[in-house]
Formats: sequence, C-alpha cells, structure tokens
Amino acid sequence: MFSNKIKVFLLISISLIFFFIIYVDFKSTKVKVIDGDTIYLNEKKIRFSGIDTPEIKQVCSKNNEVIKCGIRAKELLINRIGNNKVRCVEEGLDQYKRILAECFINNQSLSKYLVREGFAFAYRKYSTKFIKDEDYAKKYNKGMWAMTFEYPWEYRKKN
Repeated sequence: MFSNKIKVFLLISISLIFFFIIYVDFKSTKVKVIDGDTIYLNEKKIRFSGIDTPEIKQVCSKNNEVIKCGIRAKELLINRIGNNKVRCVEEGLDQYKRILAECFINNQSLSKYLVREGFAFAYRKYSTKFIKDEDYAKKYNKGMWAMTFEYPWEYRKKN
C-alpha cells in the first residue's frame, strides 16, 4: 500500500515537472509588431499559432477600391495591444524555428480577436481552434469577409 502511494506521488511529481518544462509563459510591455500574426516579445520572434493573416504587401478590394489588408491586419493588432502587457504561451516551434504561441492581453486571445474581426483566418492545416471565430466573422461580413480577397497561404504560393 505504501509502495503504491510513493509511485502515485512520483508519477504526479514527474508530470508536474514535465508540464512546467513544456509550459513557457512570456510577458512583456516591450512588443514589436511585424505583421498581423508575428511579433517580437522580449526580442524573441513569436508567430501566432492556429491563425494566418494576410501578408504585409497583400491587398484586397471592396467596391473597386484597393485595400491594403495586410497593413490593416497589422494596424488592428497594434491598436489592440496598445500599451497593454502581452503574455504568450509557447506551443512549440514552426518549420522556420519561430516560437509558436497564443498571445493574450488581459487574458483575451489576440488570435481570437483577429479572426473574429475578419483579419485573420483559422489556419485549419494546423489547428481547428479558431474555426468558430472564423465562422462568426464570415457570417457577419467582418473585415476581409466583406471584401474580395485571396487566402494568405494562396497569396504566398504565387508571390
């Protein structure tokens, strides 16, 4: 009986240690926004996991007007962050060795915000986390859903 308690204790201890090694939490007010889904936080390059935003040079159109949707996505993120502290939870590395993370201000996901505003897409190739938020933006013609656009991954293939 005593032996089983020790085994359970060791298993829980090892699990907790493993969790804290994997779980990395970055916080900072020093943020540099690169584009709609990439920031530098404490000089570490972070790519938002589970979403994809238009590239900086990517354009959309609405009522025959050219709209710099890549710039708009970046500006939306800059305005949302404002002077708030950003906290990111690391989820791994991508193929380019960037840190993949979900980032928050005041416990609200920046990725979810961008997708619900229609300037980011659920990156279904890698995650299903933001599909409901994308459906919301599409239903209400938010952001790019009210425009003629090309998905970022299609744009990158051509450019």
